[in-house]
Amino acid sequence: MRSVVLCVTVLLLSGCAALSQGPAGEPNYAGQAMENLALGDAAMEDKDFLKAEKYFDHVRAKYPYLEAAREAELKLGDLDFAREMYPEAREKFDSFIKLHPTHPKVDYAAYRAALSYVEEFPSEFFALPPSYEKEQKPMYDALRAMNAFLRQYPQSQYATDAKVHADDARFRLARHELYVASFYARRERWKAVAQRLEGLLKDYPGTTLEEEALFKLHEAYGKLNDPQRAQDTLRQVIKRLPGTPAAERAQKMLGS
Repeated sequence: MRSVVLCVTVLLLSGCAALSQGPAGEPNYAGQAMENLALGDAAMEDKDFLKAEKYFDHVRAKYPYLEAAREAELKLGDLDFAREMYPEAREKFDSFIKLHPTHPKVDYAAYRAALSYVEEFPSEFFALPPSYEKEQKPMYDALRAMNAFLRQYPQSQYATDAKVHADDARFRLARHELYVASFYARRERWKAVAQRLEGLLKDYPGTTLEEEALFKLHEAYGKLNDPQRAQDTLRQVIKRLPGTPAAERAQKMLGS
């Protein structure tokens, strides 16, 4: 059904023959830029990525002064994204931003470039060891890129999704810091525990892990015989989590 619609709506002049292969496996290119983009989209939907790439490259090279060429540049980035070639996709999107900084879809390119870092991070499912135990550089990069996107394009239609990804990255990085702090706690390296937890609270505020991090930090300062910092940590609980059971618990521990 899709091929029939494509032939009727897009290839009125050339018919469905344009979908056939040309000599030596080359696509039989249509006569107009938008027709070739539609053929590339169809090939991409069928996961014939090589054919899709040839259609998009054809438009980019043959019609450099048309808007269709800009669309082709974005679609080539999307193609690499679909093939899970994330560094290559990122390079294409970054190139688009540099070449066309005022283009109406520049925010799309920026968002997709940032999203490529998220896709490079290990999945939460079937991850052995768990993702929070692994190297976190892709997630650092994802948070940095999403924050940069939100600063530059706060009104973008992709801003809501970018914030979701930024919050998720912040949570994952906080969870990693909590994991490392627990590792040091098991070895009674309390100074290292305090340093990791202080870093978590400073760099990744507002996550659901704050309560656990704060009380573990209070414990670490107790082990370090630093009652002043231990009490200051309880005051942080009250300040950061007002009106919660955690704040009530901290109030009682302060004796007031």
